Amino acid sequence: MKNVSFPYGKEQITYDFEKESFNGVLVSKLHEYKPEKTGIDLIKSAMNDPIGSKKLSELCVGKKNIVIIASDHTRPVPSKIIIPPMLEEIRSVNPDADITFLIATGCHRDTKKEELIEKFGEEIVRNEKIIVHDCADKSNLVKIGILPSGGELWINKIAYEADLLISEGFIEPHFFAGFSGGRKSVLPGVAARESVLANHCSEFIAHPLARTGILSGNPIHEDMLWAAKAAKLAYIVNVVINEKKEAIYAVAGDVEAAHLAGCEFLYGLCRAKPVMSDIVISTNGGYPLDQNIYQAVKGMTAAEATVREGGVIIMLAKSNDGHGGEGFYRQLADEPNIDKTMQIFLDRGRNETVPDQWQTQIFLRILKRASVVYVSDADDGLVRDLHMIPAHSIDEAIAKAKEILKNEHPSIVAIPDGVAVMVVDN
Repeated sequence: MKNVSFPYGKEQITYDFEKESFNGVLVSKLHEYKPEKTGIDLIKSAMNDPIGSKKLSELCVGKKNIVIIASDHTRPVPSKIIIPPMLEEIRSVNPDADITFLIATGCHRDTKKEELIEKFGEEIVRNEKIIVHDCADKSNLVKIGILPSGGELWINKIAYEADLLISEGFIEPHFFAGFSGGRKSVLPGVAARESVLANHCSEFIAHPLARTGILSGNPIHEDMLWAAKAAKLAYIVNVVINEKKEAIYAVAGDVEAAHLAGCEFLYGLCRAKPVMSDIVISTNGGYPLDQNIYQAVKGMTAAEATVREGGVIIMLAKSNDGHGGEGFYRQLADEPNIDKTMQIFLDRGRNETVPDQWQTQIFLRILKRASVVYVSDADDGLVRDLHMIPAHSIDEAIAKAKEILKNEHPSIVAIPDGVAVMVVDN
């Protein structure tokens, strides 16, 4: 028997696999990496030796209006240890600076106060000025240019009017932008919905280089980087985290150079070769990324890379927040023919993208390759509406997979954290 533990919400689900049919576990070496310093010491060291940039203390001299873009409730960024060193360094040379935290929600829902407290701690929420970005509030957005994609770049006025714009974040594999972090603080982080839609157009999503772990030639990344530079994002502090959401590596400095250094570190550790199998079991790494079905598509893309065509993906995601996007839900639930929906997307131009189309497009690509059995706390009817088969345990999911495959002894691969591993051949 082989025992594997899968993150599910804030808990773990363990399962014993029969060795005869079990092809193995795909994990990144990231979780084996042991840093020599604590998370906060790593961050301070990175800030003391920024990449491609002056130190933050030098950049903020004489700046009256400093804006820190911070991630929202859907990202497990350890802000409690990133933000204090940033504030300390700013205030050590500029104690009177007007500092605003701008929460980069992108097109997500608002971040609630209790989520801000969980992210920053009560002291920062009580004492600092925090504003949550709204991608649809045109009165608080300003146009600053035309993206390479052809879309207009509108960003939050608070970011645009800053004397110094900086950001925090974390770097992980991203299923169409290559990697998260860095430039994503601006686009989609604090951009208008229309700008995000142009960047996430069907042409770019379908591009062969718009995949996990790829930056060079990735049109989505190139759009995002252009946006960050146009917005004058001057300095970032980004971390890499392990399965316990602990910072194990940190970079600080220039939005492009520092981010690239972090991506290179991550790429060296989190690759896993595909082991083609009949059933692949994946997760979204537990809380907070498995709160809804929309986000869970990310973890499915790791399984997509190693499941045989016509096979079954078993996705474990608590999904206590439901589907996660009304557009995403309607695009799937209202049309039983997934080929028809995919063609509608592909026929749309760069400036004709509709909300959530990109996530649906990637999900449809997965569904065209494999059946998906979804283990969650979500309503069974909701899961069926989204063209998946509901289940409530790994045992039940495997039984249903065997029925679909008409095979009592299918090969199985486990991916305990589908958002932390890059399943690639090279």
